[in-house]
Amino acid sequence: MATPSVGRFAPSPTGPLHFGSLLAALASYLDARARGGQWLVRMEDIDPPREMPGAAATILRQLEQHGLEWDGDVLFQSTRFAAYEAVIDQLLASGQAYCCSCSRQRIQSLGGVYDGHCRHRNMTRQGNGVRLMVPPATTIEFDDLFQGSQQQDLNRDQGDFVIHRRDGLPAYQLAVSVDDAFQGISHVIRGSDLLDSTGRQIFLLNTLGRKVPVYGHIPVALNAGGQKLSKQNLAPSLDTRDPADNLRTALLWLGVAREGDLAGLSVAQMLHWAVSQWDATQVPRHPGTAAPGVYQH
Repeated sequence: MATPSVGRFAPSPTGPLHFGSLLAALASYLDARARGGQWLVRMEDIDPPREMPGAAATILRQLEQHGLEWDGDVLFQSTRFAAYEAVIDQLLASGQAYCCSCSRQRIQSLGGVYDGHCRHRNMTRQGNGVRLMVPPATTIEFDDLFQGSQQQDLNRDQGDFVIHRRDGLPAYQLAVSVDDAFQGISHVIRGSDLLDSTGRQIFLLNTLGRKVPVYGHIPVALNAGGQKLSKQNLAPSLDTRDPADNLRTALLWLGVAREGDLAGLSVAQMLHWAVSQWDATQVPRHPGTAAPGVYQH
């Protein structure tokens, strides 16, 4: 029997959804539903200094307003710290990870590629981060659903990478990988700004002996100035007064629909139609400028 398909949308509660995050949510939703699978929502709330009070509830409400109904309960990463600690302890005990005192400034001075400085210093975890050891000539290859064949040389591009931060918080690469395995995620559909992280996540999952999902990275949406729509670039919140119009714009952007296909359809009708029409080969490969009409005025 074939393994059921499970997709997910995993926002960080650092602010409301913008058009770029709606694209990622919608693409992952359509892909999961078109495969007859489940679609889960996971809240990546493990970085309190960056989080906005009430943002998680706002994001969930925005998804509901756009008809993007998820299966089961929302998984909050803030409830998963014990699971992350267990994995870190396992990797340290096996000698596959080690403690590191290097600052971000030092890594930047190296051009962002870690040089293994702390590999053999045998430090304790007190006040230090934890890095996963990357053996020489570690090249990760995978076939991306939207971007095609990919090859990432982890030694050349990152070196040993952080799985637990010096401030005591689990690193993104660790938490997302552990939780994808925990939730049985089979397909990860997200923005191409996260393509660079995929090699590290595949390597970590392989190291842990966990199943690796299929990955697909849709192109990011750009603002009029050519910048990626993101909370860091102050992308405005979705205007939720007309969710059907937002979905129509997103479906046009994703290549699912053409002008005139969606006239007069409700949110539910539009999503039902879009699931039947989903075709990964029609999604554009390159970034595009988002329509301004979907933003909050």
